[in-house]
Amino acid sequence: MMKMKYIVLSVLCTLLATTALLAQQREGNLVQFSGLVLDGSDEQLVPVPYANIVVKDRNRGSYTDLKGFFSIVVQKGDVIQFSAVGYKTVEYEVPLEMEGDRKSIVQLMTQDTFNLPETVVFPWPSREHFRLEFLAMDVTPELQSKAQENLAQEVLEKQRNIVRYDGNESADFYLRQQARENYYIGQQPPMNIFNPIAWKKFFDSWKNGDYKRKENN
Repeated sequence: MMKMKYIVLSVLCTLLATTALLAQQREGNLVQFSGLVLDGSDEQLVPVPYANIVVKDRNRGSYTDLKGFFSIVVQKGDVIQFSAVGYKTVEYEVPLEMEGDRKSIVQLMTQDTFNLPETVVFPWPSREHFRLEFLAMDVTPELQSKAQENLAQEVLEKQRNIVRYDGNESADFYLRQQARENYYIGQQPPMNIFNPIAWKKFFDSWKNGDYKRKENN
């Protein structure tokens, strides 16, 4: 019995020591990565605001501010991906054998040109003529089924999950969060449990049988 306790105690000590060692190694592997993202297409370097800063294969990142500055905690050996609307995506690998825990760079990005085919727009002679042509348009069953497939909730949900936010969307989301926090600064945010309008909506839904229909579905 004493021998078994000794073995269990030895295993626990080994696991704790291994966990502490891994934590120290990971902490020593962290780097404060910061810098500027500039437009290097012309001689006059200008900041690239709201550019996406993504740590590749780690599902996290940041973005630049109005002056093109960014700062993010990464690990040595991580690959950092810089992307922005209208610019070519570039990558930078944090040196694995670097000294210290801080790294600063100036990342240049070049504009990406898209050549679109020429489009000629011809106006309709009148609103009445457009209405007649629109009502006379023959929509085939193939087009209808294709439209229904593209608007299916499963397809839209998949697109929302795989399509990444661009710089403007990330900035809007961050600014909305900041505005919400600043609006209630110094006071307790309201709770819907004390909101009479929310209670009225709840009782109306209850009377209409919305919750019962959900259970049956």
